[in-house]
Amino acid sequence: MEKLLPDNHGIYLANFFVDMRKSIDSLSLLVCEHFDQNPASGSVYVFLNKSRNKIKILYFDRNGFVLWYKRLERGRFILSKTPDEKVYALSESQLRWLLDGLDFMSLRGHPKLHYDTFA
Repeated sequence: MEKLLPDNHGIYLANFFVDMRKSIDSLSLLVCEHFDQNPASGSVYVFLNKSRNKIKILYFDRNGFVLWYKRLERGRFILSKTPDEKVYALSESQLRWLLDGLDFMSLRGHPKLHYDTFA
């Protein structure tokens, strides 16, 4: 089964609210200006509206941009106090937790383990 998100260079959450009328071109410009990154880099960029009931996810996939949009019918995406930076780096688990309605800032998953040898 193919992954929905690309193997990327990072997942970045805008730590400022965005007008959800913005489309790919406008969001790409925000990535250049506020994230100081190339929107076609393969990284994933996440934007929320002021009411925190809408989210857009932008990334470049092989030959074009992909834009995901989710609107909650009830409730809000939970964001506890984030650092003062304009951009916050997320892990894939944290993005899933955010989309599932969990406070990703207060959750900690098991650390990833890597073994070179087995005894």
